[in-house]
Amino acid sequence: MSFRRGNEQPNPSIKCFAFVQTYDEKPKRRLFELLQSQGLQMNQQIEFLSDGGDTVRDVQLYLSPEAEHLLDWFHLTMRLTTMTQSAKGLPDKIGDETPLPLRDEVLRQLERTKWFLWHGNVFQALQVLTSIHLDLEMASWERDEVRIGKLCKTVQEFYTFIDRNRAFIPNYGERYRSGERISTGLVESTVNQVVSKRMVKKQQMRWSHRGAHLLLQIRTRVLNGDWEDVFRRWYPGFRAQTQPVFA
Repeated sequence: MSFRRGNEQPNPSIKCFAFVQTYDEKPKRRLFELLQSQGLQMNQQIEFLSDGGDTVRDVQLYLSPEAEHLLDWFHLTMRLTTMTQSAKGLPDKIGDETPLPLRDEVLRQLERTKWFLWHGNVFQALQVLTSIHLDLEMASWERDEVRIGKLCKTVQEFYTFIDRNRAFIPNYGERYRSGERISTGLVESTVNQVVSKRMVKKQQMRWSHRGAHLLLQIRTRVLNGDWEDVFRRWYPGFRAQTQPVFA
């Protein structure tokens, strides 16, 4: 979480925050208390970037209904990159009598989709996604290939994702040129630091929800530099604070 109080703070304070949704009974209060500890004022304008999930946005709306909510560019590009990689495995052409290009056309259309989304043109992006879906649907009728049907389904899901989040898609290019944040790459890096690979489905040994939640509370305090103070509150006899000695 990156938090800036007005213009007097050139470098925003950065704090990690984590919880397991299915275990934590009061995630909204936990986040609210963290923001308050960072100096949040009740009438302060806040800007949230999220992955578009309803759960995350519900927490944000609870904290500040009037805040600006934006769809994170990182999550858009990740989905587009996945579809682009899948499209590279499509047949070059479809049709026997009059072959029509497929792979190159889908790749070109995906690039157009990315361009429209970068400029906040959701209407045109959805139009292009509809065209891609129709091309893939026709291709799946001619060729019963799993990869075609899989990509067709992914494009349809992406269309629904964009349509549901259309109100939260700004002109990313304009924001980027103005020096405004468009992505939470820092947050994604923190997720990797905090969770690592232990919760990946293919792992033979995984944390329980309770174990993961409790460990996340410790890990975030370590990353925030707060763990020693917390430990000292629990155990007053813990080692005394040491002040750096300057020569």
